Amino acid sequence: MERVETAANTDRESKNFIEHFIEEDLANGRFNTVQTRFPPEPNGYLHLGHAKAICLNFGLAQKYGGVCNLRFDDTNPEKEDQEFVESIKEDIRWLGFDWEHMYFASDYFPQLYALAEKLIEKGMAYVCDLNAEEIRAYRGTLTEPGKESPYRNRSVEENLELFRRMRAGEFPDGSHTLRAKIDMASPNLNMRDPVLYRIQHAHHHRTGDEWCIYPMYDFAHPLSDSLEGVTFSICTLEFEAHRPLYEWCLNALDMPLKSRQIEFARLNVNYNVMSKRKLKRMVDEGIVDGWDDPRMPTLSGLRHRGYPPEALRAFCESVGVAKADSIVDMAQLEFFVRDHLNYTAQRRMAVLDPLKVTITNYPEGQTEIFEAVNNPEREADGKREVVFSRDLYIERSDFMEHPTKKFHRLSPGKEIRLQHAYYITCDEVIKDEQGNVVELLCSYDPASRGGWSPDGRKVKGTAHWVSAAAAVDSEVRLYSRLFADENPNDGDFTDHLNPDSLVIIPHAKLEKSLASAEQGTRYQFLRQGYFVCDGKNKEGQPVFHRIVSLKDSFKKGN
Repeated sequence: MERVETAANTDRESKNFIEHFIEEDLANGRFNTVQTRFPPEPNGYLHLGHAKAICLNFGLAQKYGGVCNLRFDDTNPEKEDQEFVESIKEDIRWLGFDWEHMYFASDYFPQLYALAEKLIEKGMAYVCDLNAEEIRAYRGTLTEPGKESPYRNRSVEENLELFRRMRAGEFPDGSHTLRAKIDMASPNLNMRDPVLYRIQHAHHHRTGDEWCIYPMYDFAHPLSDSLEGVTFSICTLEFEAHRPLYEWCLNALDMPLKSRQIEFARLNVNYNVMSKRKLKRMVDEGIVDGWDDPRMPTLSGLRHRGYPPEALRAFCESVGVAKADSIVDMAQLEFFVRDHLNYTAQRRMAVLDPLKVTITNYPEGQTEIFEAVNNPEREADGKREVVFSRDLYIERSDFMEHPTKKFHRLSPGKEIRLQHAYYITCDEVIKDEQGNVVELLCSYDPASRGGWSPDGRKVKGTAHWVSAAAAVDSEVRLYSRLFADENPNDGDFTDHLNPDSLVIIPHAKLEKSLASAEQGTRYQFLRQGYFVCDGKNKEGQPVFHRIVSLKDSFKKGN
């Protein structure tokens, strides 16, 4: 049973501002259907910020009985790759969504080229010989108008000829661009004769070498929306200043559908970087082990870490849709992860830093079977068998030779409860030549089977344990936040890396049932946190990743 809610089944009376716009346009007849799209550029892996856009676009389509398409904005061939296309598709489906149709901006290259020629014929676009640096110099500033390009008043015939020669590959990169003829004195810099096409002799992952000129995003995007029948183009706030150009393209070309662009605040989460450029740098420099490193804020990284997609959807729903940028605490996401896993993950015992315990008054060679509840939150998960024997492992942190006043676990002469099993008392401490504690000799109370004493005495401390006779050796990877600073974007972000973001435990001891754990299965290790099985290592041992601790113990500045 799924406990979290998605945008499709939340209270329909609680509307965000985008939904008010949609309902207004449906009511006044501007549109008679809701069609959205998720338009990523395949130049990297999707991250947390994209999760909000995915949930919003697909959720709105679900709520209003419409459709949502997936469209790849593949207009920059030097940075794009089929690897990223496949990863994006996998991420969307992992989140629990699927698209009505899948398109690529490159599908529209012939139509976009024809529409560009139409703009030239209408006298609304021209071929410019200024290079990129000169175009920036001519554009002006926020307080000063720009200057017109010396090539702005070429004839329609000359512009058509030059544009067709650009298309034919006669000119080198950067030598010519196609620019819209709008207003070099516009207070919006995006409207000062923006570039619509540039020359780029680069191999495209889908069209190969068919094209050597490529449309700019601000030209391809609105026209692709219209050609597809997208009614609501939902995008993040940085595109608000681009909306006049979006609408100019649709109006200048008399497009049959005038899609409506609506902007919302992007999702920013502290202790993370969301820039694809920065994420790529970490991958390229080996700071992380690939795009799906469990410490990365990429969706593939979160999936590898063991985050449940239901928790991510619930988190995005809780953040809501706003008009102003803000930063969300990572602890809020981790709350939803814990909330979901507390209900769905079965419990197991795992000892990460083993200390051997020998119960001297327990018969040698004897074993017992205890029943343990798999999940107290879900009775239907039933129970499992746990092996008990004379030799056990407990956590080293559950013993203190010289205990402090508030230490209530095992120490010389003190008694504790073993989870599901017996009361034990530490009688003797065995040390090696260096003085390190290597073994505890303990005695047990046979009358306390099940962890309760018939004489009514109580103990304050309870420890989990694993039978040495049935223990499973495992490699456990303790992941925590990749950055120690809540705003790692200040300065060089690599200066804020958390040196303890990954701790590898090569020889943890797990209870027997975990030997057959399947990859991707999530568990709560009692008193340790939530973990996911990541298959087996080269020694054939199961490997587990820590998804999240049982509670938020991360301290700022760690």
